[in-house]
Amino acid sequence: MKFDKLAAAFAASIVLGATAASATELKLADFQPPTHFVVKDVYDPFAATISEKTGGDVTVKVFMGGELGPGPAEQYSRALDGVTDISFGLPGYTASNFPETLLTELPGVISADTGTEKMLENMDMLSNEYKRVVLLGIWNNAPNLIFTGSKPIRSLEDLKGLKIRVPSRNAGLVVEAWGGSPVSMPAPDIYNAMQTGVIDGAMTDATTLGAFKLAEVTKYITMGMDTTISSFFLVMNRDSFGSLSDDQQKIVLDAGRKAALNGNKAWLGVADKALSNFASTDGKEVITLSDEEAAKFNAASAPVVEKVVADAEAQGIAANAFVAALKGE
Repeated sequence: MKFDKLAAAFAASIVLGATAASATELKLADFQPPTHFVVKDVYDPFAATISEKTGGDVTVKVFMGGELGPGPAEQYSRALDGVTDISFGLPGYTASNFPETLLTELPGVISADTGTEKMLENMDMLSNEYKRVVLLGIWNNAPNLIFTGSKPIRSLEDLKGLKIRVPSRNAGLVVEAWGGSPVSMPAPDIYNAMQTGVIDGAMTDATTLGAFKLAEVTKYITMGMDTTISSFFLVMNRDSFGSLSDDQQKIVLDAGRKAALNGNKAWLGVADKALSNFASTDGKEVITLSDEEAAKFNAASAPVVEKVVADAEAQGIAANAFVAALKGE
């Protein structure tokens, strides 16, 4: 009897050990601060869905604030090299890797409200750019506006010569067409750069007013022109993805697409509220360009859009087809 009990206990320990060994914890890396709304609105439901649908066999642990390695521009490489299993990043930070993806940020190509759905519907057209990783989800932010610390931008002429932070090369071409001097810089660096006068302003979306505390260093926000719309991605290391069963892979992919929709909804909602709060704060002003001035901005940026699409076509990218698909043409 004593032997039977020992044998049963030993067998149970083997089963428990096998279950523990089969469980997989996926690391998700993000350079944004731990207080960023992306945790509650995107990552928590993403992780909960995966854990629930896999019966706890696959879980997700989130590392914020560059905990797995600093540097927003390095996030794609961290997933590629296996430093993390899943990574959040901006294609614009490593523009040379994503020329087709970055067509989505050009003025007029997507709208803030429907852009994410259009990108998800046409993710297969981006397969070449993400063949070294697995693209789990892609979504757009709210429209990028012009933040300035001391000078109001009420006309195209007001922007001339100002040093403006941009999130990507294409955004830089747009700012340059508007007469500004683009400065490439990740979002976490904007605050200090504006505070110290290294830059005069920034092209960014309104969520950064709170997420990166830019309301503290911004006095004016200008909107009303056709502007750029940045995109974000969740990418996964191919070996990590390949280690999952077929069913688990499908669960992760489905959760990634839902995360993208949640991300878009969160960015738009937070941006709208942040912009409203900013406008109601003493000493702050949201400037909406007149139709006449907005038309000047749009006329200046239109050739940039045409040239970027044409250059992409010349590189062998089906840019016109991709843009047409995003526009629903």
